[in-house]
Order: sequence, then C-alpha cells, then structure tokens
Amino acid sequence: MFGSSRVPWVDYLGALAFLGALLGILIHSTLRYLSARKQARHAARLEKVYMYTAYERFWHWLQVVAIVLLLFTGLVIHRPDLFGAFRFRYMVTMHNILAAILVANAALAFFYHVASGEIRQFIPRPRGFFDQAMLQAKYYLQGIFKGEPHPFEKTPQKKLNPLQQATYFGLLNVLLPLQVLTGALMWGAQKWPQVAEALGGLPWLAPFHSLIAWLLATFIIGHVYLTTTGPTVLTDIKAMITGWEDVEIPTEETA
Repeated sequence: MFGSSRVPWVDYLGALAFLGALLGILIHSTLRYLSARKQARHAARLEKVYMYTAYERFWHWLQVVAIVLLLFTGLVIHRPDLFGAFRFRYMVTMHNILAAILVANAALAFFYHVASGEIRQFIPRPRGFFDQAMLQAKYYLQGIFKGEPHPFEKTPQKKLNPLQQATYFGLLNVLLPLQVLTGALMWGAQKWPQVAEALGGLPWLAPFHSLIAWLLATFIIGHVYLTTTGPTVLTDIKAMITGWEDVEIPTEETA
C-alpha cells in the first residue's frame, strides 16, 4: 500500500536536496581543511562551561535515535522492492512505535522548555535578526576559512546563533509537526478514511510525507557537519554527551 503510493519526482527532488547538501558539505569541509593548513588558527583560550543539562542531553539523543530509525524504517516501507531482506509488517510496526516515542519525547521536551523558560533559546528575536543572521552567514562563507572567531559567543543562556534559531524554528514548528500529522493520517487512513480522503488520501499524503523525510535527512547531515565548526571537530558532540563544552573566550587581540 505504502510503496504503491510512491511518486518518483518527489524522490528525485528529495534526493537532489540531500545530495546537494552532501556536495556542499564536501566542498566546504575541503576548503576548511586547505585553509587551516595555510594559516594559524586565531588565538583564543578555552573555558569549560556546563552547557547542557542531563535532560537536554537525554531529550536530544532520544530524538536523534528516533528520527534516524524512523528514516530507516520509513525507507524500507517506502521501497519494499529494494529492501526485501526486512519483513515489511515488522518495519511498519517499528515505524509506528518509533513515531509514538518521537511524539511523546517532543511533548515532554516542549513542557520542559516552556516551564524552564528555555524555549526562548529557539525563538528568533525580530529586532536586528536579519543583520545578525547575515553576520553568521558571512562567518560560515568567509570568516571560518580565515580562522576568525565565531561572531556570537555561546553561553548557557544563548546556545544558538541566529541561523540555528531560524533553522530550529522551522524544524520544530513546521517540518516535524507536518511529518507527524501526515504520518498519523496515513496510519489512520483505514480507520478514518473520510479524514484522509479530505486531504487527498494516500496518493497525496504519502509523497508529502516522503518529501519531508528527505528534508529531515538533509537537515541531519547539515546539522552534524556544523557541529564540527567548534574549537575542535568533536567539541560539540562531546558537549552533548557530557554536558560540558569548551567555549572559546577571545583574547584581547581578537576581541
């Protein structure tokens, strides 16, 4: 049923976005490597800061595991002709369980971020946002190759730069809700056919669900790559494991 609802051009478009991101990462990382060999990195001292609480780390990694496994099981469901080694019914069951875990984790995380006030971290401030976003983009496109420091200091009170805020705002408020909604409608298509049919039925819901999955996969590889732009390649990953992050404190020469 799900495989038959596949629309080839949706897969082509999604794959193009994914491969385009991979190509961009390859080019950007190669230029970073070559430029790093030619010049010394800017002088900066590091200070250990407790950046992520235990719950934030738990929420993050559970979300990562759930999304990655959802993408994999979804791919098997989407193309059973290519993944005959996996039992289709088992993959569907796993996909549904993972979706429930994702929704529950997101709901609890939303409550935590609202109750703690941490939700402000993910909301871009309109005033001066465009200029700040351009400054951050300029760093990724130019400054990072010159060994310049990050334009915005990372603190427990402000963990995300302007571009990250905009990206997460779109991810958490648009992509993930749409993915959950379309997935729920597909799951309930046989139980509540009138609801699914009102939105075009599986011929519309399944391709849209697949397109968002491609976009989520594209986001993940971009997100993972950007974690390598800290003081060291693994600084951000280690911080999300231990909670402690080595934050750059610019010296007087670079301040």
